[in-house]
Amino acid sequence: MSTKRLLALLSAMVIAVGLAVLLPAAASAASCATAWSSSAVYVGGNTASYNGHNWSAKWWTQNETPGGSSGVWADQGTCGGSTPTPTPTPTATSGSCNYPAWVAGQTYTTGSIVKYTDGKYYVAEHDNPGYDPVISTWYWDPYTCGGGSTPTPTATATPGGFPVSEAQFNQMFPSRNSFYTYSGLTAALSAYPAFTGTGSDTVRKQEAAAFLANVSHETGGLVYVVEQNTANYPHYCDTSQSYGCPAGQAAYYGRGPIQLSWNFNYKAAGDALGINLLNNPNLVQTDAAVAWKTALWYWNTQNGPGTMTPHNAMVNGYGFGETIRSINGSLECNGGNPAQVQSRINAYQSFVQILGTVAGSNLSC
Repeated sequence: MSTKRLLALLSAMVIAVGLAVLLPAAASAASCATAWSSSAVYVGGNTASYNGHNWSAKWWTQNETPGGSSGVWADQGTCGGSTPTPTPTPTATSGSCNYPAWVAGQTYTTGSIVKYTDGKYYVAEHDNPGYDPVISTWYWDPYTCGGGSTPTPTATATPGGFPVSEAQFNQMFPSRNSFYTYSGLTAALSAYPAFTGTGSDTVRKQEAAAFLANVSHETGGLVYVVEQNTANYPHYCDTSQSYGCPAGQAAYYGRGPIQLSWNFNYKAAGDALGINLLNNPNLVQTDAAVAWKTALWYWNTQNGPGTMTPHNAMVNGYGFGETIRSINGSLECNGGNPAQVQSRINAYQSFVQILGTVAGSNLSC
């Protein structure tokens, strides 16, 4: 072998070794966890895969899509070899804003910026079919644009920022039973942080008003702690359930703000909250925080006779009417009992006024 050829070969080897040192090895993709299921119950620390990502539940959840607005799922990164697509960060133009006007029903993608009828600018947090910015969590709160600044979304509120003060609560329920304490309600909020902690200030107030309006209707203005028709009490024991009715056949009557009833609902709520309500249903009428938690359990996790949870109805722009459907379905909706529907609407309109916000659309069902 000639000296020239030998030098060339050695040079190539040196370059190859250098590249091997400089270039990192290809990262191996994480394996995907079991696919997320809308019907499955997840508790804090449980993992599931969805849309090419692994997700970890922060707290108890059911039927809340990973990556959605609830904030319950923490993104653990891509799995199965897919490459993440970064969410575009909207930036404001220098000088005066020149974004297009919002159009109802028009599809917007994540990062779109629009000018709403109130003259303020909103940025889409998720892809959506044109929901109204001020009644939907598809949009962040308005930000100031112009001058070359980058919009900074308003931070999402936490349960510590419950949008109803004790004075407002007392104004809503002037004749309430002393059992239904404001402190009991605020103590229960930690069980479901997404409740009144999701979306804009308007959405948070609307959800609080919607929940309290339905609660007011169910309890005669927070007057009744238990169901008044005692003749119904023995009917709420579903003996087909394997666990039966250990507290007694007549022990599962309506109690609390949303009048929790039936042995299977006491068991489901108790399992979700970590409280043995199947064996101790009386806790719902003796412990104010437990009573409020059962109401929040239903509101945040149960579709009832509707197609979505009341929480999702309010934060995703479907309107107050869908919360009625999720609570009483055809018994009131679709002409079932218009007077009862109107009673709930009246309470909701009164409560949003107390909270200094608007009722939004789709009030009836």
